[in-house]
Order: sequence, then C-alpha cells, then structure tokens
Amino acid sequence: MILIDLNQVMISNLMMQVNSNAANAIDENMVRHMVLNSIRMYNVKFKAEYGSIVICCDDKKYWRRDFFPYYKASRKKDREASPFDWNLIFETLNKVRDEIKETFPYKVIQVDKTEADDVIATLCHKFGVTLKNDSTEKILILSSDKDFMQLQKFANVYQYSPMGKKFLKCADPDKFLKEHICKGDRSDGIPNFLSSDDTFVTEARQKPVTEKKLNIWLDQEPEEFCNEVMLRNYKRNELLIDLAKIPAEYQGKILNAYETAPNNGRDKLFNYFIQHRMKLLMEHIQEF
Repeated sequence: MILIDLNQVMISNLMMQVNSNAANAIDENMVRHMVLNSIRMYNVKFKAEYGSIVICCDDKKYWRRDFFPYYKASRKKDREASPFDWNLIFETLNKVRDEIKETFPYKVIQVDKTEADDVIATLCHKFGVTLKNDSTEKILILSSDKDFMQLQKFANVYQYSPMGKKFLKCADPDKFLKEHICKGDRSDGIPNFLSSDDTFVTEARQKPVTEKKLNIWLDQEPEEFCNEVMLRNYKRNELLIDLAKIPAEYQGKILNAYETAPNNGRDKLFNYFIQHRMKLLMEHIQEF
C-alpha cells in the first residue's frame, strides 16, 4: 500500500512551477501534468514492493480546529501576505484531485473535517503490524512531513520524502513522539507544552524547553514532571500531534470511505489524456 499525501505533492509541484515568482501565472495544464507525472513516477518506483496507491486528501475543515481554535491559524495570515493567488491555487488543485478520483485506478480518500494525516494514520493503525513476516503487506507513506515518523512503531511502515528524495527513518518512534509533544509544532500553530494556547497568535515568546530538562522528561511519565497547567498543555499537544489519538468517529468514517471507495478501471484514461492533450503522459499510460 502506497499512501500519498496528495496536498503536499501538489503544492510542492505547484511551487516548482511558479518557482517562487508570483509573476508566473498558475497554469492549470502544467499543474495537472506535474501532479500526474509525479504519481506515475511513484507508481513505477514503488509499486512492485509496496503495492497499490491510495490518494490521501485534506478536507477544507479540520476537527483539530474544533478542539484548538489556533490550529494552523497563522497559515491563513501567511497566505494573505503572500503574493500568490491562493484561491486560484486551491481551485486548480481541487479540480485535479477530483479528476484523479473520477478517472484513475486509485482509491481517493477525503473525509469531512479530516486531513491527509488522519487518513494515513488511520490506515497505518488498521493495517500496521508489530511483527512482520514474508506475507506482511508493506505500507509506504509518501510525504516529507516528519510527523509521520511516529508511525514507524509499526514494523511494516516506511516513509519516503519526495522533497528529500530519500527514506526517512526513525530509530525510536515513541521517543520521537514524546519529544514532539513537548516541543509542539510551530508550523501547525501548536506551542510547546510550557506555553499558552495563543502564544503564536499573540506573537509571544515561548517558555524554553531546554535539552537538559527534555532529556530527563523523556524518561518519565508526564504526570511525574508536570504541574496542573503543564499537564493540561501536554494533553492538548498530545491530542493534536499523536496520530493514535484521532477521535474514533473520524477513524470510522475514514475506514468506511476506504472500504467503499470505487475501484475505477483503466478504461477512462485514454480519453482523459486526449481531452487534456497530454501527449507525453499518453506515451506512458501503462505506468499509471
């Protein structure tokens, strides 16, 4: 099973196209070609060892924001300050995603109020094993997001970074997760567990988590080193970061979407490539 973090793949391809230059117009046909060609290359490179592709998508809304209103709050602000037309970008990317869902022989999983992280984690928890044998199906996560390294607690889960063009390996997934919970995740608007919820929104300074203290805490349970406020913040971060803590409601919806996803054949591919004048990809149609 190859789990592709579609949003990350598409955004990285898009940024390559515009080359960080807002003067470069968003070319829908070029984006479509780059995204599909990336999927084709991953299929060729990894299918023999890891099996079929599953496309994992972000929804427009996130359940984490219901729990923590500041989750990814700065991203909207950053996009408003960006020179790019993000409304057009997402419109283009959503259109390509829907075309993949309707036309290509891959399961495309998108569930209300969940992210690709939730889809990937839920499928890893469903099909991951602690001990593997020769008949165990391997699971490959295609994403550069290091958050997924916690899922290497499963013996059959691997991760490949498209941006780094290398496998990401984690020697101690449990320790990695605990450290991540303590330190938080600035890119997602999650402060460290010593700092208040609105730290990044108010542009306050985080209370430092020193390496010396962290090394001690990693060998203890949070109840041993936390006061009431620290423990509350630790639990806050744990729910937001620990991919084993996804609410059962959303896990159930994801598994149902996976089990009921239509299995498209390959009969629509030829006409699709003709319709979009994708001559170069047409020559590699058997690789999808």
